Amino acid sequence: MRVVYFTETFLPKIDGIVTVLCLLLDYLQKQGIPSMLVTAERGVTRYADTIVHGVPGMPVPFYPELHITLPGRGTLAAMRAFKPTLVHLIHPSVTGMPGIRFARKLGVPLLASFHTDVVRMARFYRMGIMAPFIAAYTRWTYNQCDYTLATSRRMQRYLHDLHIHNVGLWRRGVDPEFFGSGVRSEAMRAQLTDGHPERVILLFVGRAAPEKRIEMLREVITGVPNTHLAVVGDGPHLPALRAYFAGTPATFLGYLTGQPLADAYASADIFTFPSETETFGMVVPEAMAAGLPVISTLVGGVDDVLEEERSGFMVPVGDVDAMAARVRLLAETPDLRHRMGAHGREAAQRLTWDVINEELLGVYEALIAGREPEQPRLPGRTRRAGPRAAILTDAAPWPPLTGSKRVALRFAQPAG
Repeated sequence: MRVVYFTETFLPKIDGIVTVLCLLLDYLQKQGIPSMLVTAERGVTRYADTIVHGVPGMPVPFYPELHITLPGRGTLAAMRAFKPTLVHLIHPSVTGMPGIRFARKLGVPLLASFHTDVVRMARFYRMGIMAPFIAAYTRWTYNQCDYTLATSRRMQRYLHDLHIHNVGLWRRGVDPEFFGSGVRSEAMRAQLTDGHPERVILLFVGRAAPEKRIEMLREVITGVPNTHLAVVGDGPHLPALRAYFAGTPATFLGYLTGQPLADAYASADIFTFPSETETFGMVVPEAMAAGLPVISTLVGGVDDVLEEERSGFMVPVGDVDAMAARVRLLAETPDLRHRMGAHGREAAQRLTWDVINEELLGVYEALIAGREPEQPRLPGRTRRAGPRAAILTDAAPWPPLTGSKRVALRFAQPAG
């Protein structure tokens, strides 16, 4: 097995896609599987045992962390020399498009994985007029491939509804040893709270961007006594967020990695995740592995890993009152926090990345052998005959709360 990856984003940028990809490349190194990665040139020529084939690109004007590029004949020549047995496109949009043609020229199976819901992102950013065109482009792109992988059952159903064929699952995992290794300390609690370690700490970890709806938590911390929000992560809207939360019990720590990140998880009390849209939400199993109860909006793959009322709570997107009510309950009930955290930690032990990546290699092996991968897939969208797996059903929707406030939050820009 020899695999070539095409990706729009890679190191030195850090995000969920890069994290998952690096974990996969580490796993391939342990298994002795040669790999090559095609991406925009950013100074990285190798990761683990993977050859990084950089192509000159340019930063996206409104998102300079992201560089786009269009691989050409040099990339095809490098692929011929590498002799892949499979090509995997990591959320193809621009960089991955030539990969479709190159895989056909080389006569190898082609796989794509779906990581970002650009259609919903367009609607969130008030560019809904583009949504039908993005949906059509997404459908066409993924249907050029032999197989598509979604990150969760919710996204699997979503791609099915977009009329994309042959959609399986590439589940998300967690490193329970790392995220369970954090040390709870008064020093870290003081850092998370600007010197108020006695408060109940609500932790958010992720990119500082409008679609994460971090601003929703301002009303929560000002309405629930003795709580403090700690935000770990960076992004283009971090300065505006700092201004929006000025004067409230909130601390913005920027990026944390390694042991400081594990210690931040361990030293918090409740993990809060108010995101508008996700394809999975990797930070949720991370928080569970660290022993934190989770309160999350019902997005992405959260309901694949979070067990309602046992390891946490799920609330409707934008429902401030529902989020605040559950924060208040956990803030006032330490025993419940501890029980939920212990249950989440136990559940996270079954979500190791080695298990997840072994499943992915099973998909690779089937495609290389010309077989249909033995994975649960939704029926009705297929180009090949074969047995169908059981239908994956929706989780029960959250019941409406009397008087609950659902708000269409818009990111508040600071005055001046």
